[in-house]
Formats: sequence, structure tokens, C-alpha cells
Amino acid sequence: GQPAGPAGMPAGRSGGQLFGGRLGWDDGGAGAPPSRSGRMPGAGAAGTSSMPGALGQTPAQMHQAMAQGGPSQYGGTHEETRLMTQTTPLARTRSRAQGMFGQLKRLLVGVGAGDFSATSAQPPSPALAAAIAERPQYAGAGAGGSGGGTGTVYEDFSPAGVVKVAEKLREKTDELKKKAETKSEKAIIEMVALMFQAILAEERIPTTIRVWFARLQMPVLRVALGDPEFFGSINHPARQLIDRMGSCVLGFDATGISGSALEAEIKRIVQVIEQYPETGKRVFQIVYDEFQKFLSKYLTGKQTTQKVVSVAQQVEQKETLTIQYTIEMRNLLKDIPVRDEIRTFLFKVWAEVLAVSAVRKGPKDAETVALKKAAADLVWSASAKPNRNDRARVIQDLPQLLQRLRVGMGLLGMSATDQDAHIKIVSDTMADAFMSKTQAIPQAQIDAMTQRLANLEDFVSEDGLGDLPLDAESIEMMLGIDASTIEVVTNGGSKPTPAMVAWAQELQPGAWFTLDHNGKVNQVQFVWRSDRKHLNLFASSDGHSYLIQAGRLAAYLQAGLLLPQEEETLTVRATREALTRLEANPERLVA
Repeated sequence: GQPAGPAGMPAGRSGGQLFGGRLGWDDGGAGAPPSRSGRMPGAGAAGTSSMPGALGQTPAQMHQAMAQGGPSQYGGTHEETRLMTQTTPLARTRSRAQGMFGQLKRLLVGVGAGDFSATSAQPPSPALAAAIAERPQYAGAGAGGSGGGTGTVYEDFSPAGVVKVAEKLREKTDELKKKAETKSEKAIIEMVALMFQAILAEERIPTTIRVWFARLQMPVLRVALGDPEFFGSINHPARQLIDRMGSCVLGFDATGISGSALEAEIKRIVQVIEQYPETGKRVFQIVYDEFQKFLSKYLTGKQTTQKVVSVAQQVEQKETLTIQYTIEMRNLLKDIPVRDEIRTFLFKVWAEVLAVSAVRKGPKDAETVALKKAAADLVWSASAKPNRNDRARVIQDLPQLLQRLRVGMGLLGMSATDQDAHIKIVSDTMADAFMSKTQAIPQAQIDAMTQRLANLEDFVSEDGLGDLPLDAESIEMMLGIDASTIEVVTNGGSKPTPAMVAWAQELQPGAWFTLDHNGKVNQVQFVWRSDRKHLNLFASSDGHSYLIQAGRLAAYLQAGLLLPQEEETLTVRATREALTRLEANPERLVA
């Protein structure tokens, strides 16, 4: 267990709040603090749910209670209506955060400290600026004593070290407030200090990372003194950086994070910020962008994950293009007299052939271009041929065309028997066309279709993609590896609302969730989203991966089967906790 914090330091918080119950539907005002009851399922050592009261209900129990007309422990008969809201939980959370900032400004005005508005930003007073500019000295766990004065920051990453760091930062805060000349400066110093005390008390973050975060207090204070936006927007780069790093480490314990590339990157970022104190929020923006790039590689760094991502990306590309090519070919052929047998072959077989070739070789590769031309040649060859020269041309080109069709079907792994069946239908249709006396397709129309097929990618859209044909067996076949640790989530949840679909698109890689799949609860980290945002990969600490398609992901969020382990971001939680303490004793702001 964690030791008690020092005087003035908030008690450690071990359980992350659920998203306002299960999905963040909360009647509280914009600034109302979140409920602190209930531990996140999976947060215990055994990874099991231990939620008391209302939070212990499953979605099935909740819906059963509503169906019986009684008030569900989850929130009553009105809850289903709330699930249909057009506002995503993240949008509601952002709104609550802005309400909290409004509360903070009113509190500051009440104690005569101004409201941190853009017009009130002033450079720090000389004595305060000099004190903040002092470079801290760092002492390890074995440095002994408190030598080094109030500028010393201990690099002791044990639980006891966290307490010591909190004490030193409180001493530094008191020292800075004595040198501040205005109430506004004192208020900002106190607010930032209370924020970082709350961050240091966040027990879900490994102690090592909390100590590194503590070293950001002075750089953040410098920014907050000169940039009123810090206490007015959750999108300030300093907040975004700390929030992003905090969300990524929530699922690790001390042993899991120690020595990892993630810990090394956080350490590097903190040191870079310390080295450039004069750059203000610009350095936070730079390292935030760098951290985002680092995450995109780090989260998919495992070899198995890379293989799964590669296959999933290709499957998504292929299926997307298949649907798009089918739609476009339907548009191409709607005004052309093409026999039903040929239409069926083009829509159900050849569209997929073109998609596979485009993914493997590229849409402009010579082989892909030849396969596209084969579609136009097939349409022309299977149309009426009242002209003798046209019939002679078909006979001459037929062997090459049929061979090209076989090559295309071979890309799909189609058996020789199935290929023969398709070739027979095509051949019979062509033979029948020879005897037809109907009007031939004008050459200009064939030429236009050929040109459009050659540039098919210019006309397709992103619409129309449903569930992709993915399962563990198909991944195992494509990868050539044991896929027993890869779970393709294909069931669970009901049709998601537009708000839930939008929420699924807002999730950020690196964030941690509690996944309830097939009756088993696991902590999982969101590690990858495909380019077209149809596929999402989650990884658990036990080595299992879960591949979830976009629609299914939204359904899981809606059903409460996938729950974020953070209701609010780290700095918003810390600001809210600081505000709660200040509302109880506002005089400490300017003391």
C-alpha cells in the first residue's frame, strides 16, 4: 500500500471513477465533482470487478430493471433515453471542465485575485521571476539529509520518495508565495501547487512517473503566470502533454513501467522542458507532438502486434476497395446493356480481384491496370456482335482474356474447380452474344468505361463499409503464426447511436480501458487504429490482443462493455481537486 501523504497533501486515490457511472450520464452541473464511489473493474490485483451499489450492475441487469418499469440502480427508467443522446460522453466531460474553469475564475474574483483573463496577464514580479528561474538540484535516494535547500528535488522513485518530493514542493511553493507581489501571483502559485499535489497523490500512476511529473511543476508555473489560457482551456499544450502521458501509464505498476521505453521517453521530455525554461508553452507543444509520434511506434512495437496491424490494415484496404469498386462498377454499367451473368461476375468476383491487386501491387501497377482493362474487355466481348470484324476480334483475343481472368481469380486463392465454373459461365455468355442480333455497345461507351476503370480510385468514397470478414483463423492463416492470443471481437452490444459512433472515433491510442468480453474482465490499452478508422486494436498486460471493428467498438461503449479508466483527464481531475480544497478555504489562495 501507499504511505499517507504529508500534511496538506490529498489522500491517495486508488480507484478511477467510471465514466460518470457507466457512460458518464450525470445530472450534476458543469462544475460538479465526479462521484468518488466505486472502483474501476479490473483495477484490483486480480483484475475483477468490485463495484458497490449501482456501479455493480451489468448492462443486462440495467435493461432488465428498465423493462420491468422499476428504477434501475444504474439510474432509473430515464437511462435508456440518455443512452440515445446525441452528445458524446467526451463532449460532456469537456463541457464540465469548462464549467469548472468558470468556477475557478469566480473564486479568484471573490478573493480579489483577478480572473486570469487574457487582459490581466503580466510578467512575474522581479523577485518571483528570479526565484522561479533557479535551476533545481537533484539528489538521489541516498543523498541523505535535506542538504541542497528548497531548490533540491529528490530522485527517489519509491513511495516514500513521492512523499518527500511533495514536501519539498510545498516548501518551494511557500517560498515563492512570499516573493510574490500580487494576489494574482499568489493565487496562481497556490493553484499550480495544489494541482501537482493531486497528481502526486494519484495512486494509479506508478511512483516513478509521479516523481518525473513533479519536476514539471516549476515549468508549468512559469507558463501559468504568463499565459492565462492555462486555467481557461483543456487544450493548452502543457495540459495536453501531462494528460496524454498520464493516460498512457495508468495501466502499469512500478515493475511494468520500470526500464521501459515509455518511462525513458517521459524522462527525456521532462528534461527537455527543464532545459528550455524561457520558451514558455512552445516547448510543451513541441514535446507533445514528439510524444504523439513516439506513441504511434511504441504502442505497436511488439513483433506480434506489428504483424496483426499489417494484416488488419491490408484486410481493411482490400474490403474497403472491394465495396468501393463494386459500387463504382454498378454506376459504370447502369446505362450499358450488359448480361446479368457478366454483371454478377464483375460485382462478386472481379471487384475483389481489383481490390486485392491494388493492395498488393498498387492501383497503378501494370498488373492492376491490366486487370482493370480486362473488365472493360469482358463487357465488350460479351455484348452483341452483329459485325463480322468484331466477332473475329473476339475470337482472336479470347484466349488472352480468359487467361487474364484466371490470373485475377488466382489472386483470391480460388480453386481450379471454382475458376473453371466461372470461366464456363463467361464462355457460354460470349457464345450466346455471337448469335445475338441486338445492337452492339458503341465503342465510345466502351472507351469511356475503360478510362474510368483505369482511374477507379478517383471516384470511390469512404461510405458503405460494414463488418470485415476477420476472425482469428483468417489472421492465423495470413500471418502463419499461432493466433490463440488474438481475439477478434465480432459479437456483443446492440446497434450504436450516432453519438456512440462519434465517441469511438474520439478515443486516443494509449488510453486504458476495462473490457468485458465473453464474461471475462480485462484491463486493455488502446494501441492502434487503422488508417480508415474501421479497425481498432487493444492489448492487455497478459499478452492478449483484441481486434474490434468500429461499429462493434461503438456498440461495446454503448453497452458499457468497454469502459474508459479515466472519466476526466489527469490535469482536469487535479484542477477539480484543487478547486474543491480552495472552495473550503479560499483564503489560502492569497495567504
